[in-house]
Amino acid sequence: MNNLNYGIIGNCRSAALVSESGAVEWLCLPHFASPSTFAKILDENRGGYFSIKPTEDYTSKQFYLPHTNILVTRFTCASGEFELHDFMPRYRNENGKYYTPPDIVRYIKHVSGKVDVVVNFTPQLEYAEHPTVVNDEKEYIKAYTTAGEYDSVYLYSSLDKQKIVNTESISIEQNEFLLLSYNQKLLHQSTSRSYLKLERTKTYWLNWSDRTTTYKKYTEEILRSALTLKLLNYQKSGAILAALTTSLPETIGEVRNWDYRFCWIRDASMVVKIMTQLGHHKIVERYLDFVINLMPDKGEKMQIMYGIHGEKNLHEIELTHLDGYEGSKPVRVGNAAYIQKQNDIYGILMDVILQYFKLYSTTLERSEDLWTIVRNIVKIVEENWQEPDKGIWEIRSEGKHFTFSKVLCWVAIDRAQKIAKLLRRDTYDKAWNELKLDIELDIYTNAWSDEQHAFTQAYGSNDLDAAVLLMENYGFIKADDQRYKKTVLAIQKELEHEGLMFRYKNKDDFGEPKSAFTICSFWLINSLYKIGLKDEATRKFEQLLASSNHLGLFSEDLDFKSRRLLGNFPQAYSHLAIIETAITLSGNEITKEEKILSTIH
Repeated sequence: MNNLNYGIIGNCRSAALVSESGAVEWLCLPHFASPSTFAKILDENRGGYFSIKPTEDYTSKQFYLPHTNILVTRFTCASGEFELHDFMPRYRNENGKYYTPPDIVRYIKHVSGKVDVVVNFTPQLEYAEHPTVVNDEKEYIKAYTTAGEYDSVYLYSSLDKQKIVNTESISIEQNEFLLLSYNQKLLHQSTSRSYLKLERTKTYWLNWSDRTTTYKKYTEEILRSALTLKLLNYQKSGAILAALTTSLPETIGEVRNWDYRFCWIRDASMVVKIMTQLGHHKIVERYLDFVINLMPDKGEKMQIMYGIHGEKNLHEIELTHLDGYEGSKPVRVGNAAYIQKQNDIYGILMDVILQYFKLYSTTLERSEDLWTIVRNIVKIVEENWQEPDKGIWEIRSEGKHFTFSKVLCWVAIDRAQKIAKLLRRDTYDKAWNELKLDIELDIYTNAWSDEQHAFTQAYGSNDLDAAVLLMENYGFIKADDQRYKKTVLAIQKELEHEGLMFRYKNKDDFGEPKSAFTICSFWLINSLYKIGLKDEATRKFEQLLASSNHLGLFSEDLDFKSRRLLGNFPQAYSHLAIIETAITLSGNEITKEEKILSTIH
């Protein structure tokens, strides 16, 4: 059984998945949303991969260098031992700008003995739609397409290139390197140059981790999740991906397979808020600039999601030539959900804008741009809050009056009022208050079910929904309100199964959900803690953390019985929820050292 035992490496331009045995099985170059270079994860036979393995029996162990995104796979054989240090270069150059080439460096650190290995370098470019040719060109190995869209990549190495092409045995007796690049390199590549890149990249990640706020509990879990979220941030535009992959199924053999290599306004805003809480403010500046650039005209409505370069048309197609993850078809590229109406996105974005104004000084120009967006969002909410939408779970059939969407419309106006006060726009604050009260009354009147003794998924429905747990999180209701306590316990009773949570149980466009949605299990833990069930919450949190893969990474979903990871991977939602829940269970207490530093700065 494949449990998505992969590590992620990246440099905020692209990222790759490396299997537990050291094979690159997912990579898109030159950026996250490009067609795949390796896609074995989506087709065992046709997808392509890049492995380095001993020819004899071996054991392997995989781990990250502490506080970095440099992945180490250690191979131990009777004849010797070596380590594979995988990373994508990221560091500042002499001019102060980031060096983030579309490269993977595989630095081989010789430990002992002489180990014979075989390098399997089988890229299948452009989603493996046509065969890829691999040739030894002396200076490098070139892989390129001869049909369909033209694409190529280059492999540089200190190892014998002809032996790599012929998959012949090669001896590891000293430190070596392999460097895969989308571009031809202009400088001579060597083992020493690769080592220098390794050390510079390690220094970058150590410094980044050192700037991350630490809490009294769960320090390592918070940091690994933060490092993972950082890798889903696209430096060039400020966009944040929902996940690295496409079409990893929510349930094996079924059709809930989606492309998540896009920037959802909701997901990205949640990530930005939590990363800001951890002390990383540049991510919010880049993200808000991304949002500002998406909205050039006052009359333009915001989509729920965009491409990582700001693309607005995310047309969905099926790649019928790929078998899919463990035969789970279809494999999809693009995402038709981009045309949906989801009213919750406005409140979540407004929440981030308020946090930004409260925590950071900014330029007058950015402040005025954001204030224009704030007023536009209020106008959109005023015109749309009474209309049905598709909700946070992107139901593809008829829209409903989802409770979560209504609550987040309330949040949009509440945060807009607070922003108006900060900017001394008092006339707006008063004018918007009546709208907020109207939405609040509407929710209390229509979302409560006397039968369920809870706030339900949608108006007029008795179905329950884990997203409703966030009512308290966004300040709509207090944790000690009996209505909220009853809602939490009702949702737990209805949606918890085998210690994990459904998003909802009612049928949707694809039948009844069959897997646990990971973020919802964290939401329940958060809510139980806040209503006073602290011991139960802590126990559940530690049990859930144990369901991660061998590197502490989570996907979107979990199988109820086996706890295997399912869905796209690694999932931003899941990792932001780990951080948020860990902070809650730490009592929001930062370490003594962090308190001292905060007074210095």
